[in-house]
Amino acid sequence: MKMLARCCAALLLLLLLATGGLLAWSWAPDLPLDELKAHWALPPSQFIEVQGMQVHLRDEGPRDDPAPLLLLHGTSSSLHTWDGWAQALAGKHRVIRLDLPGFGLTGPFPDGDYHMPQYTAFLAALLDKLQIRQVVLAGNSLGGQIAWETALAYPQRVARLILVDSAGFPLQSTSVPIGFRLARIPALAPVIGKILPRQMIESSVRNVYGDPDRVTPQLVDRYYELTLRAGNREALVQRFGQRDDPTLNQARVSRIGIPTLIIWGGRDGLIPLPHAKQYQLAIKGSQLAVFDGLGHVPQEEDAQATAAAVAQFLGD
Repeated sequence: MKMLARCCAALLLLLLLATGGLLAWSWAPDLPLDELKAHWALPPSQFIEVQGMQVHLRDEGPRDDPAPLLLLHGTSSSLHTWDGWAQALAGKHRVIRLDLPGFGLTGPFPDGDYHMPQYTAFLAALLDKLQIRQVVLAGNSLGGQIAWETALAYPQRVARLILVDSAGFPLQSTSVPIGFRLARIPALAPVIGKILPRQMIESSVRNVYGDPDRVTPQLVDRYYELTLRAGNREALVQRFGQRDDPTLNQARVSRIGIPTLIIWGGRDGLIPLPHAKQYQLAIKGSQLAVFDGLGHVPQEEDAQATAAAVAQFLGD
């Protein structure tokens, strides 16, 4: 009995040591905002006050563009996902991209509300602040849903629509990044706010690429460090807990009557290609461009090819 007790005590000690080691290895407190700005808010970044938040954005290209291109990133991403599009398109178009509330350097909504009406009202307020009447609105994943929801809520503000692997319909995922799976478990919220293994971020980014070999250490650094902006991890858990019912969206999307380009990665496992067909069927006259070798963030994985499709859609 004494030997059994000693073995149990030894196993318990090893378990405690292993747990402590794991926590120490993955412990990740928030990074100071000034430190993050020094790295990720280089020119032409600016911050403007909207609804009590200091919104991180970049505004490039000719100011006489009657309908600027406004780019909205997806979950856990940032305005940097559009770097390639901005470089390719800002010669002829005014290109505006921002960190949506809850992500990047903008940080969380003050009231913790991440429902779609909150996001669409925020975009309307942003356009008012920038004194822009109408935009071509493009969005990837979550940003895609915010884009088409804004087109429905404020039709006079959206001239054209570009949906890139857009959310909005009931998910038929074949592969979900581990970070998203964990954020959907409310009981883990206190832990998620304190630990963040960099390897988990790398795994999640590789998961959404069609070719994981395109994921560089620098890319992982960006996703990892911006997740550590104060409030972003808590905002992610809150947003997953506030998801709107998507079952009625097919009929709602069918009300969209503006020129629409649908861009999709053929290897997207998070929001697979059948979702693109749903959008094409729902939006009368819409165009679909499928990039067979790309994943969930095609604008980031191959900016040149996807931006060329946008340029053609815009009549360049």
